[in-house]
Amino acid sequence: MSEGKGAVRPAVSIVIPCYNVEAYLPEVLDSVLGQTLENIEAICVNDGSTDGTLDVIKSYAARDSRIVIIDKPNGGYGHSMNKGMDMATGEYIGIVESDDYILPTMYEKLYAAAEENNVDFVRSDFTKFKTGANGERVFWEEKLTPHSEYYNTVMNPADNLDVFNMQMLNWTGIYRTDFIREHNIRHHESPGASYQDNGFWFQTFCWAKRIYAVPEAFYCYRQDNAASSINQNNKVFCMPDEYAWIRDFLAAHPALEQRFIGVFHYKKMHNLNFAFSLLAPEFQMPFLERYAAEYREASAKGELDESLFWPEEWTAVNKIMADPQAYCAEYNFQIEKQAAYNKAQSGGSLALFRFHAKYDGLAETLKIVARRLGEDR
Repeated sequence: MSEGKGAVRPAVSIVIPCYNVEAYLPEVLDSVLGQTLENIEAICVNDGSTDGTLDVIKSYAARDSRIVIIDKPNGGYGHSMNKGMDMATGEYIGIVESDDYILPTMYEKLYAAAEENNVDFVRSDFTKFKTGANGERVFWEEKLTPHSEYYNTVMNPADNLDVFNMQMLNWTGIYRTDFIREHNIRHHESPGASYQDNGFWFQTFCWAKRIYAVPEAFYCYRQDNAASSINQNNKVFCMPDEYAWIRDFLAAHPALEQRFIGVFHYKKMHNLNFAFSLLAPEFQMPFLERYAAEYREASAKGELDESLFWPEEWTAVNKIMADPQAYCAEYNFQIEKQAAYNKAQSGGSLALFRFHAKYDGLAETLKIVARRLGEDR
């Protein structure tokens, strides 16, 4: 949709990055074009797809003038998002991943909340879903934050660093376009689709002075697309590379660095832990060696703020810094132990006895048996 003479500026520009999603596109496009807020534009960014993705987009564009097509060689998720946001003409920018879909009132309600409260961005709860063995979808709702007091109120992240613990999902909200452009908020243009949403998310929270959360779920987040980056364990250093890029952003803005360096390392810890949990065993030690080296450096510079960490988190970070190999061995032992326990639970009392004898020792096993016998009386 152009902003030429007589044109009405869209309320929301929705950027939809697309790469080989022919099977999912009709559902997402139907959900975007079916919004009760009709004054929108849908910017579909085809990132060099090799299937029928572009044909699907073109077929929808032929029927609905609100679709804007960007067709480009493959450049990765960050590059696609930046191109789409650069093209946006709306008052606000939204994001919808091409294998998800949204409920009809999403942008009407988010736009109303943003306008009423004059905020830099507004976010909302969301729903996850999977397709069951019988072909029926299973849904479960997720809260943006467990803090009810964070909803329906204007907040400044600089005044309360705990709001950085809101779920890190950019597509649950809309962002004022002028805010994005004033601060040159970008996605990291690294290859592929690997955690580039982290950098965008962190920048928005650092720059924002007024944010708002809506306690209602509109976005439906697919959990069963095997091609999704969240389901790939071979992208060893993508997460630490993303946080190196965010660290450079902070270094370029000393005032933000001073205020947010502690929460940067805290959030980085959470996301490095997540990335580590996905790695195949042969990649674990190279990852942990880099993790340890970066946190030793941060500690030496006085950048770690213990008060932001839960005690067990602080203990784990210090174990990684002290001896990443020992941490890796303990981590894998606990994974093995949990898997063995789950298997033993389905095998009855004798299987549980053998499990405890193997992993806890005979003396501890006898204590567990005695305690359970006492509970059964």
